[in-house]
Amino acid sequence: MPVSTKKLRSNRAWLERHLSDRWVKLSQKEGYRARSAYKLIQINEKEHIFHPGMSVVDLGSAPGSWSQVARKLLSRKDGTLDGRIVAMDILPMDPVEGVDFLQGDFREQSVCDQLAEIVGDDRVDLVMSDMAPNLSGIAASDASRSMLLCELALEFALDHLKPRGVFIAKAFQGSGYSQFVETVKRSFVKVQALKPEASRDTSPEQYIVARDLKKSR
Repeated sequence: MPVSTKKLRSNRAWLERHLSDRWVKLSQKEGYRARSAYKLIQINEKEHIFHPGMSVVDLGSAPGSWSQVARKLLSRKDGTLDGRIVAMDILPMDPVEGVDFLQGDFREQSVCDQLAEIVGDDRVDLVMSDMAPNLSGIAASDASRSMLLCELALEFALDHLKPRGVFIAKAFQGSGYSQFVETVKRSFVKVQALKPEASRDTSPEQYIVARDLKKSR
């Protein structure tokens, strides 16, 4: 079926905006695989999350920009990794030195079990999720699928985080958003929503940063 002129114009406009984006240009200059690297960098600048020797799980990791940031922030002066990073995505991801990668659909229990096996019995310091569904353009459907990923990421975090661990998740404002934030607050002592400078103004995304599991867990 021929592509409509309207759609071609829309795609061309998006490409022009993308190529002129300051964070895209900076990511290309500094060797990050996506502009989203700067979202995590800016979150860390505000929250001081990363520290030497920590263990990290990166959910929805492809193309690997958050794993790249984590790898850089956990590097010793000689460049070796001081900590552990485990990444997972439904899409393939080019290797990041020192990062263990699992390809699979996080919505499937067998993949969650594989990830848990890789992580092992030791609790982790940080679970971070930049997962998002493929958007259909139908708001209610997209919001529902986004919340499912957030809930799965939260469930994994609650099962694997250390008592003083940190959970970061991308969530989209809309149906189910406020309920998800309240659910996170029931499990963590400190919870806040951030919108990094690198997030596009037009995006409804927020990053939920939660710290310290409540003792009742």
